[in-house]
Amino acid sequence: MSIAKYILGAGLVAAMTLGATAQNLQSVKNYNKMHSNLLAKQNRIQDQIRLEETQRYAADLYEEVEPEPDIYAEGWESGLVNPFKDSDVPATKTIDVRGYVMPLKGNFVTSHYGYRPAFGRNHKGVDLRCPMGDTVRAAFSGRVRLTKYERGGFGFYVIVRHENGLETVYGHLSRFLCQPNQYVKAGQPIALSGSTGRSTGPHLHFETRFMGYAINPEAIFDFENRCTHTDKYTFTKSNYTQSRSYRPSNRYMAARASKSSYRSSGSKSNYRYGGSKNRTARSTTKVRKGDNLSKIAQRNGTTVAKLKKLNGIRGNKVAAGKVLRVR
Repeated sequence: MSIAKYILGAGLVAAMTLGATAQNLQSVKNYNKMHSNLLAKQNRIQDQIRLEETQRYAADLYEEVEPEPDIYAEGWESGLVNPFKDSDVPATKTIDVRGYVMPLKGNFVTSHYGYRPAFGRNHKGVDLRCPMGDTVRAAFSGRVRLTKYERGGFGFYVIVRHENGLETVYGHLSRFLCQPNQYVKAGQPIALSGSTGRSTGPHLHFETRFMGYAINPEAIFDFENRCTHTDKYTFTKSNYTQSRSYRPSNRYMAARASKSSYRSSGSKSNYRYGGSKNRTARSTTKVRKGDNLSKIAQRNGTTVAKLKKLNGIRGNKVAAGKVLRVR
């Protein structure tokens, strides 16, 4: 039995057994009652799904999946999401990102922020691996602005406006643990993870926004080390899409690039380390024992689809010791 069928079957059993009731959703009419009953009370579903199978299934989600519609641009006429459409957004803003809590206990990014050429559209957040029904927490203190369901995109999602000026978006949820206008503290549970909306498996879609601008979450958060890169993040309209990294290896590479540029041109380099345009990044990588394409793609800041195209790979398996092109 496939994992997808197993999860669906377990969800139906859970809904029937627990006598689940539909959630009280705002502005959602004529929503299919059976689907609502299936989604309700999914906080217990992890008791019926083996965690190892769920995580292994989520690890394979790095394939090119069509990104969700931009909820801040589409459907504005209904007055649902973007209150900043006509606002004068400052050219630069320093944002205090202290007092944070990571939204999930895990840290594995399965899909990064950026343009998806296959679909001609941007992925304006990051996808984080998690089992079904995992606790989703508020990244910063603030007030819940919206809890909503969007069938063709985020599924059940929450938007929280924070005291530091940011807004965070949490998508593909299975259950709300908060309501609009509720004040929540950093780290407070606000939802349970799921696979609702445009999703092929359990994960959390996480966005960080400033006045409608979708900032690359990896410009603020170091998900691998479960911390923020710096105490303050400076937003500008030219840098908000770029990620950051302060790993020692990247600093070493930056120093080498700077020295090389100085020797060849007699001036200091404009090298920016940690971004998606890392000029000194390796073009190949050696497959480690236990690696799969999603792990290799995440480690090298690329996609599974691109790895397959560069290396002529048709399936999903790759042998340990094999050298792959990553750029």
